[in-house]
Amino acid sequence: MNRRYDVCVVLTYYAPYTSGLTQVATDVAEALAERGRRVAVVASQHDRALPRYEVRTGVHVHRAPVAARIGRGVVSPGFARLAGRVARQSSVVNLHLPMLEAGPVARAAGEVPVVAHHHDDVWLSKGLFAPAQVAVVEASAAAALRRSAAVVVSNLDHARASRHWPLMEQRQVHEVPPPCRRRKGGSPLFRETAGPHVGFLGRMAPEKGLHHLVRAFTDWPDPEARLLLAGDEAVAGGAVVADLRRLAGDDERVRFLGRLDEDDIAHFHASLDAFALTSVAEESFGITQTEAMLSGVPVVASDLPGMRVPVRTTGFGELVPAGEPAAIREALQRVCRYTAERRSTGAAAAIEAFSMESSLDRYLRALEAHR
Repeated sequence: MNRRYDVCVVLTYYAPYTSGLTQVATDVAEALAERGRRVAVVASQHDRALPRYEVRTGVHVHRAPVAARIGRGVVSPGFARLAGRVARQSSVVNLHLPMLEAGPVARAAGEVPVVAHHHDDVWLSKGLFAPAQVAVVEASAAAALRRSAAVVVSNLDHARASRHWPLMEQRQVHEVPPPCRRRKGGSPLFRETAGPHVGFLGRMAPEKGLHHLVRAFTDWPDPEARLLLAGDEAVAGGAVVADLRRLAGDDERVRFLGRLDEDDIAHFHASLDAFALTSVAEESFGITQTEAMLSGVPVVASDLPGMRVPVRTTGFGELVPAGEPAAIREALQRVCRYTAERRSTGAAAAIEAFSMESSLDRYLRALEAHR
């Protein structure tokens, strides 16, 4: 049958939304389009200013209107119907989980093969309706996995810790590290003193454990030290910036930079002595920490499945127990003292293990294998 699209990518939030999951989907979709494939994306219209349909960097983006928001998710009555229609016009469907509508979309795809990308088990901060929300999304993800021909995971360390591993291991599993950008040519424009500068870049969300990072830093007595917190303060699920500002109190060494433009990220990396990823919920990988490594910045990360893989693979940083400010502070102090030689060696190890081209090639082969 002559299909309109070679690949249909389905996820809740697509560019210009910012998250690790969105970035992976965007990189894969754009790489496919650049290599001559006909690519469709179906996502929610998370911002009403976005068009319902557009061609973005060679990718045909279809968006379904949002009727309501519940926590980190959206309610879009037409989403599954739209995704099913576009999926049936495609040769393969690439579902990004977790997603509320994953099960209905996989069913609506009909005979078209589904390759699910399991990024993470759904996680929500405490709330009256959180357990019910988690149960619904988890059931939908499980239904999608049962109908999938294959599953993409960032690494087996994280996948084996998932509640869905018993389902995933029954499918063909493709282990593909997320595409990571190596940013060159940065200048230390965010650096204020000669003291140690620690940074975080990512979604300002509860699961990132930033309150532990702020507590760790505010007990660091060095007046020349700085903590640079960068990221979108209006993310799905609610920002935590107000709480972090209260926690920092009158400590003027803590800087809130907001969302950085793409060109500023290289300057941000060039300003740092260490990067911190102190999440309290498991992450499949942690793209932001790996991109910092690629720029020669060592990392302190929580010792949790998935997110510990970049540090374990490269040896470029330290792992700490999740949620322990004292351990975080001591590890940051140690890695901030890394020599220039150790930083160069660490960056080289990260470049060898996590190049963007290698990851994209592996992802595209996984999709092509199931068309």
